[in-house]
Amino acid sequence: MDRHENERRIVAGIVEDHGRDACRLLSILREVQREFRHVSPDAQQTVAQALGVCVTQVKAVVEFYSFLSTNPLGEFDIRISDSITDHLLGSRDVAASLCRKLGIRPGETRRDGRVSLAFTSCTGLCDQGPAGLVNGYAIPRLTGERIDRVAELINDDTPLGDWPGELFAVENNIRLADRLLGNPVRPGDSLARALAQGGETMFGEIESSGLRGRGGAGFNTAWKWRFCYEGPEEEAVCPPGQPAAKIERYVVCNADEGEPGTFKDRVLLQSYADQVFEGMTVCAHLVGAKQGFLYLRGEYLYLHQRLEGVLAERRRKGLLGEGILGRKGFDFDIEVRLGAGAYICGEESALIESLEGKRGVPRNRPPYPVTHGYLGKPTVVNNVETFFAAAAITLRGGEWFASVGTEKSKGTKLLSICGDCSRPGIYEYPFGVTISRILDDCGADDTLGVQIGGPSGIFISDREFGRKLAFEDLATGGSFIVFDRTRDVLEIARNFTHFFAHESCGFCTPCRVGTSLLKNLLDKIGDGHGAAGDLAELSRLGRFVRSTSHCGLGQTAANPILSTLERYPELYQKRLKTIDFEPGFDLDGALAIARRLSGRDDENAHLTQT
Repeated sequence: MDRHENERRIVAGIVEDHGRDACRLLSILREVQREFRHVSPDAQQTVAQALGVCVTQVKAVVEFYSFLSTNPLGEFDIRISDSITDHLLGSRDVAASLCRKLGIRPGETRRDGRVSLAFTSCTGLCDQGPAGLVNGYAIPRLTGERIDRVAELINDDTPLGDWPGELFAVENNIRLADRLLGNPVRPGDSLARALAQGGETMFGEIESSGLRGRGGAGFNTAWKWRFCYEGPEEEAVCPPGQPAAKIERYVVCNADEGEPGTFKDRVLLQSYADQVFEGMTVCAHLVGAKQGFLYLRGEYLYLHQRLEGVLAERRRKGLLGEGILGRKGFDFDIEVRLGAGAYICGEESALIESLEGKRGVPRNRPPYPVTHGYLGKPTVVNNVETFFAAAAITLRGGEWFASVGTEKSKGTKLLSICGDCSRPGIYEYPFGVTISRILDDCGADDTLGVQIGGPSGIFISDREFGRKLAFEDLATGGSFIVFDRTRDVLEIARNFTHFFAHESCGFCTPCRVGTSLLKNLLDKIGDGHGAAGDLAELSRLGRFVRSTSHCGLGQTAANPILSTLERYPELYQKRLKTIDFEPGFDLDGALAIARRLSGRDDENAHLTQT
């Protein structure tokens, strides 16, 4: 059997192991890549034939996700985080040092096929950077000594399983716990109370708690769950002569924590996964779902095995599977599905598309996922922190949770704090806490400003530290990045703008083209070639992208520019040329090579200039 035939046999076996289910296409492709270090055109064709789908559909999925590649990657595939905090801690120097020691350049695979290296947007290790991934497994704090060790292990071809465990040690860094982190729920306790109290009572508890989605949008959790429970119609249409069947419902936990500066969900899944799964199961009981999914971002591959272990233990205890806690008809199970490096899949409808084995392109809404979600069925999508909180509320009551916070923002919020502070990590605060209190607690000195809510959020200046963390003032999904006065505001906005241009799914023109134009214009200004008119164009273009883009990514992509331009116009103006206009195209420079090749690189070169 030749090599290509053997590859086809293995790929076909992988598809068979996944039940020839087209919804599992991303999982299939991840496994193919793990086996062969890339997804070749031949493998794409084999997958398409085995699933009975068009090969263009398979190719489109491969090209959409950054962790999938059509070219062979190294046996050791290194991804260096280029999140703003990693960048400020020297991630570029880390990459340059590794490249020298390994004999490669960024974006390349070494000739012997042993190693490849590239940048990735964020690894979720912003509190312990600069960080990276090796074959998907996280290595925090890439100091010079650790870089030397990594290079030595790779050059010696030491199997990853034999690497020192301390290289992969990821800390939780929980700095401040309040009523959620300080009062964990024992497995089964919330479920037992939900079964004892009944569905309507539990809906009432969730509603009285005032719990709103903790992913940033802040939609009322009780309303979302009830909309899913009620559904578009209670009975599904069945063929004549067959009994009516209830519409299937699904519960999805969004663990695609891709916002740079956010890592709280990583910590919850590391240390409180049981409680997250408990919250999902309570939700399933209330809405009538039989199947749940935890969509885990590809950068958290190293958590996958641990999460599967927690799920297996819950099944053993009767907390998942058929007849949960002995209640006949209460059947529910959870499957972990891995993403593959696409920030846009944090948007709930894009996540559902990815779960269905497609490119993660956001859907047109309405209809909304609560009535037409996974496979067109009613689906609850909440993030990790929301389910974590829901489990505690189910056990301890809505009033217990709502007794802290503000009138419109009940309970507590988990923050991922990083950047220029001496105590980065996870902090839990009641809503209504001031920014100045948070800065004091995390050890931030001489602070220039704070990016709240990640790149899609807002940059506030040192004149706004009296503002409060709350949906009615400063809403956030959890990212809190501190910048001191040594930092360049324009470079911060530049990093975020490059991030959005890279992560745009390309579906709509305003975002696909607009984010690139914003990036190019900001680069022009940052490189010292900007004129006064460029600032007006930057503002105009930013507002246009915000108001016309299809989904939240495009609608927030200009926020870093618009919020910093509003607060620090003088810093932008200092970077401008004193002339009114400078063309972005250097004709003389563009013709320099042609002149040398034609032997006309002489004193008459100026005649080509206009």
